[in-house]
Amino acid sequence: MSQTRRLAAILAADVAGYSRLMGIDEEGTHERVQGHLRELVDPKINEHRGRIVKNTGDGLLAEFASVVDAIRCAVEVQRGMTDREPEVPEERRIRFRVGINLGDVIAEEHDIFGDGVNVAARLEALAEPGGICVSRVVRDQVRDRCDFAFEGLGEQQVKNIARPVRVYRIREDAPAIAPPTAYPPQLPLPDKPSIAVLAFTNSGGDLQQEAFADGVAEDIITALCRYPSLFVIARNSSFTYRGRAVNVKQVGRELGVRYVLEGSLRKSGNRIRVTAQLVEAETGRHVWAERYDRDLIDIFAVQDEIAEAVTIAIAPAIADAEQQRAMRRPPGSLDAWTTYQRGLWHFAKVSAEDNALALKFFRQAIDLDPRFAGGYKGLSAVHAHAADFEGRNLPEALSSAEALARQAVALDPADAEARVLLAIALRRRGDYEGGLAEAEQALKISPNLAGAHAAKGATLIFSGRPKEGIEALERSIRLDPRRAAVRFNQIALGLYFLAEYKAAVEAANRAIRSFPEFPNSYRWLAAALGQLGRIEEAKAALERAITIAPASFEMYIRQRVPWHRPQDHAHMLEGLRKAGWEG
Repeated sequence: MSQTRRLAAILAADVAGYSRLMGIDEEGTHERVQGHLRELVDPKINEHRGRIVKNTGDGLLAEFASVVDAIRCAVEVQRGMTDREPEVPEERRIRFRVGINLGDVIAEEHDIFGDGVNVAARLEALAEPGGICVSRVVRDQVRDRCDFAFEGLGEQQVKNIARPVRVYRIREDAPAIAPPTAYPPQLPLPDKPSIAVLAFTNSGGDLQQEAFADGVAEDIITALCRYPSLFVIARNSSFTYRGRAVNVKQVGRELGVRYVLEGSLRKSGNRIRVTAQLVEAETGRHVWAERYDRDLIDIFAVQDEIAEAVTIAIAPAIADAEQQRAMRRPPGSLDAWTTYQRGLWHFAKVSAEDNALALKFFRQAIDLDPRFAGGYKGLSAVHAHAADFEGRNLPEALSSAEALARQAVALDPADAEARVLLAIALRRRGDYEGGLAEAEQALKISPNLAGAHAAKGATLIFSGRPKEGIEALERSIRLDPRRAAVRFNQIALGLYFLAEYKAAVEAANRAIRSFPEFPNSYRWLAAALGQLGRIEEAKAALERAITIAPASFEMYIRQRVPWHRPQDHAHMLEGLRKAGWEG
């Protein structure tokens, strides 16, 4: 076994109170720790050119060539951990303790040894939950190169170390030795989520990869510009921070954005690793992070693949972050955008009660700003789906949904989401051709808009092209996995129309697991089970469909809703009769 000696900055981290947390919830604690490591800690270590030597179950050991990189990595990790798990009580949150030392190490392939490593481990044990302790040599190396202060804790006698260790604690709330540069006045935030994509860092130092790193960031900017719900800063502004050590709060203030996307690239042989992270500028909270490892067979294909993967991940992440932010705002401070986000939060719950609450918030958004298209889009969606819960006044609901969607399109013809709502409204009144045209128009504006693929898929299914429709719905799920459960209800009926009853049962059950109060999934489940001869299960599903929304069930069964073709309606009734419906 070969060994080498080298000088390294050693970072040791563990979870404070790990044994206690495991005693409370062993599996949950393990999953949460692994999630923090995967989503925040590992990407930060990669970003700061570190190497994870080993994981220890409740922590890790890492080494850095630069002690400044080690310190910055530790500080950013602890900052990121501050706002994670907001729903978890403070006494049960995961909090890391970090120790950093600089020393000579004996390095093997999968481990490092030496007095320097032992000191780092002892420093970690002295740190408070969420804190960082460093040795004197670390403090001396970075004291004039960082904008935070070091508080001396004196000499500490630690286990298995002969000499006392002078320990310092990093204090971000204390004045630094060199005062930070004053930030310029903050630009006002736009009336929609705003994002700056910074130039990706070429961590490997290979100048040939500089163009690749720029290309990935530029493609992400171009793709994000196609999302009508986002305000995206132009490349010429966001790339001015290239090569500078910047604070995301500073970027947010100077560019007037709520979110900042950072990334780095490293090449090793014929492999490329790209890491990316989305940060809320005002708080420094990490919203999303991911790592992509690819073979460099075709550099342009890899560039396109990574740019698309990042884009389709962060657009939903921003949407989630905006809804959570809206839910934290007190009622008296709601503007039109925040009110709209609250409406979307309730609408996504897919229940009669939440549908009514969503209606209230969307109307309030229009009252606050009649020129804001979001309120009209939200109301259109609520009216289009009201029949699924209420089963009455269908012509009036469909007419209102279409009128509201047309009003949203008139306010902004380039709003792809408004086009999607119009596509849904047209399809639900039986205009398949018009619905498909609007869905295709939405995809021209925003090719990666999951809702547009879903609207296209549903229209194809109801117009008699279920196989193509299911393919479009699967593309929608790939683009926005968060909404997969909603799409599986439509996939279930597409599979039913194809007489693939066993697959239809599976899809309907997947939808029901996420939305147990949505009646339509039970109706298709009952029909598919009836066709399979699984009568007892079919009767239970049928009873549930009727119990949740009796008026809606009667509407779908006694009438033929405009978006059901006569042969599809007859096919559905056939399955329901086999399930025990006597009509």
